[in-house]
Amino acid sequence: MQHTISLKQNHVFRRLYSKGKSAVDSRLAVYCRKNGGAGSRLGLTVGVKLGKAVVRNRTRRRIREAYRIHEDRFLPGYDIVVVARVKAGHSRYRELERSLLTLSDKLGLLRKEAGGR
Repeated sequence: MQHTISLKQNHVFRRLYSKGKSAVDSRLAVYCRKNGGAGSRLGLTVGVKLGKAVVRNRTRRRIREAYRIHEDRFLPGYDIVVVARVKAGHSRYRELERSLLTLSDKLGLLRKEAGGR
């Protein structure tokens, strides 16, 4: 992730949960808010309900990779928090990727592609 830094401060997570926009599906919940800076910040939350450490870490890696591959499609200047729901632990990579992109598009985080797509 070349243009995005990791989001780790608890107060920023809480501000996003309370004042940010959100979109949810069965696998992920995405919260976002403009940060007033040039770059974006990404935070991931994977709860204990998802499973043991191996499952949680695998889910975290998959979400981070889906974001990294499509990072150039995301608009800069946003704080983004992705919360993995229980179903995410048993989902394939492509399903998580599709979920992340669909929810991000609903929130207006993705650039409009040339050619009307």
